[in-house]
Amino acid sequence: MADPLAQAAEAAHHGFDLLPVVVLLGAAVLAVPLFRRIGLGSVLGYLAAGLAIGPWGLGFFEDAQAVIHIAELGVVLFLFLIGLEMQPSRLWSMRGDIFGLGALQVGLAMFALVWVGLALGYPVAASFVAGTGFVLTSTAIVMQMLQERGDLAQPKGRRIVAILLFEDLAIVPLLALVAFLAPGGAEATLGDRLQSVAIGLAAIVALVGAGRYLLDPMFRLLARFGAREVMTAAALLVVLGAALLMQAGGLSMAMGAFLAGVLLSESSFRHQLEADVEPFRGLLLGLFFLGVGMALDLEIIARNWQVIAVSVPAFIILKMLVIYAVARIARASRAEALERAVMMAQGGEFAFVLYAAATQVGILTPEWNANLAAIIILSMVLTPLMMILHARLTPKAPVSLDGVDVARDLSARVLLIGFGRVGQIVSQPLLARGHSLSIIDSDPEAIRVAQEFGFKVWYGDGARGDILHAAGAHHASLIIIAADKREEVTRMVETAKRDFPLVPVLARAYDRAHLRELIAAGADVQIRETFESALELGREALVHLGDSPEAAAENIADMRARDRERFALELVEGVRAGRALLYGNAAKI
Repeated sequence: MADPLAQAAEAAHHGFDLLPVVVLLGAAVLAVPLFRRIGLGSVLGYLAAGLAIGPWGLGFFEDAQAVIHIAELGVVLFLFLIGLEMQPSRLWSMRGDIFGLGALQVGLAMFALVWVGLALGYPVAASFVAGTGFVLTSTAIVMQMLQERGDLAQPKGRRIVAILLFEDLAIVPLLALVAFLAPGGAEATLGDRLQSVAIGLAAIVALVGAGRYLLDPMFRLLARFGAREVMTAAALLVVLGAALLMQAGGLSMAMGAFLAGVLLSESSFRHQLEADVEPFRGLLLGLFFLGVGMALDLEIIARNWQVIAVSVPAFIILKMLVIYAVARIARASRAEALERAVMMAQGGEFAFVLYAAATQVGILTPEWNANLAAIIILSMVLTPLMMILHARLTPKAPVSLDGVDVARDLSARVLLIGFGRVGQIVSQPLLARGHSLSIIDSDPEAIRVAQEFGFKVWYGDGARGDILHAAGAHHASLIIIAADKREEVTRMVETAKRDFPLVPVLARAYDRAHLRELIAAGADVQIRETFESALELGREALVHLGDSPEAAAENIADMRARDRERFALELVEGVRAGRALLYGNAAKI
C-alpha cells in the first residue's frame, strides 16, 4: 500500500505551482517602487519587470500572451471604475467630444498611418490594418497616467477619456471591416452583416435593461442578507458578466464593463462597488503591463530591425501630428494639444485583437503580425519616457491673468492672504462686523470663481515683500495668512514679519509641527485647523452623549488649556521633548 504522505507530497508537487505567482509579485514589488523613485513612473517599471522575467530575460515565463489574456481583465475593471464616475447625464454632456472629437481624430489618424505600410511596400489591405491598429490608443497606459497625474477629473482629461471611448467603440466596425477585406470577405451577404449588427445591439439593450431594473435590487438584497465577501463576488460578477455579454455580441469587453459602471453610477452602492473592485483592478492592470513587457520579442526585433526602426518613429510622429492638429482644430491650447499628442502617441491593446483577426483571415502573415506586435509594444514602452522628456523640456505655461486684477495700491484694515476654504470662512465675521478687507490669492482660477460669488480678490504672491506692500500691508492693522500649503504659509509669515514687524500676523497652522515652524517664523497667533475642528467635534459628541452644553464647553476649554501648557513646556524643555511629540501621534493634530 502506498504511503499517504508520499501520495500527498506527489499531489502537491504536481499541483498548483506558486513559483510564477511569486515571481510576478516579486518583480512588481521590486521594479515599480524603484522606477517611481527615480521619476520614471509605474508603467515603465512594470514593462521593465516583465522584460526581465520574460522569455528574453531570466526566462521564468515562456508564453507572455497567456499572461496578457488574463491581465486584460485589469483593463476591463479599469473601465468599470471609470464608468462608475460617469453618470448618464455627464456622459450625455460628453457626446460632442466622444462622437465629434473622437471620430475626427480616429478618421484622420487612419488616413495618415495607412501610408506608412504603403511606403514600405506592403499590400493595401495589410497597410490599412497595420495603420488602423496603431490608431487605437492604449487605454490602460493613458488612464494610468491620467490617474497618477490627477487629470482624470480635469476638462483636458475628460476629453482624452471621450476619445478613448470612441476608439473602444470603433473596434467593432473595424473587426467587421477586417472580415470584409479578407480574401473572399466581400462575398459575405448583407444579411450576415445585419445579423452581426443586430446581435451587438441586442447585447447592449440586454445590458442596459439588466442594469436599469435588476442590478440595484440585487445589491440591495445582498446588502441585507449577504456577507461582505458576497458583495465583492457580486461586484466582480457584474463586471465580468457585462464584459462576457458584450464579447458574445461581438463588442469590446472593456465597453461592456464601462456600460455596467455607467448604469451603476447613480446607485447607492457605487462607493461600495468601487472599494470592492479597486484592489483587483490595480493588481490585474499591473499584470497586464508585466505581460506586455514579457511579450517584447527581441529575436523578431533583431531580425527585422530595419522595418521596426522605421515604423515605430513613423507611426508615432504621424499620430502625434494628427492628434495635435485635431486638438488645435477643437480650440485646445498649444500646451494641452502637445501633451495629448505625447500621451496618446502609442498603439493600444486592441491592436493585438485587430492584428490577430487579420492574421486569421489571411490579411497579415504571422511574420507581419509579430513585427506589428513588436512595434506596438515598443511604442508603449516609449510613451512614459516621452512624457518624462516632455515634462522636462516644456516650459511651464505662463499664468493667464485674463479678468484678474493684480494687487496694487490697496488699503484696508485687514489683509487676508489666501481665499480657499479657510480664507472664505475667516472673511465672513470680519465683513459682517464692517471691517475693510483686502484679499489676495495666487490662483487666478480661484479668483475668477470668487468674483462670480461677489467677492473682490486681487492676484498676488503673499511670500513677496513688494506684493505685500502693494496689497497695503504697511497700512493694515492685521495680516491674516490662510493659504492652503504649509510651506507657503511659513514663507509668508517670514516675509511679513521681516518687512512689516509692527503688524500683527495671524496664521493658519496645518498641524503641531507646523505650529512650531510658525512660532519660529514670528507669527503672533497660530491656529491649528485640525485641532480646533477636532475639539468642536468632541464638544458636539459630548452633548449627544448626554452632557449639558455648558459642561461640554468647560471640558473642551480645559482640553485647550492643557494643550497650551503642554506645548509651552515643549518649547521650554527644548528639542528632546519636542522631538518625542513631533514624531508621535500628537504631531498629527
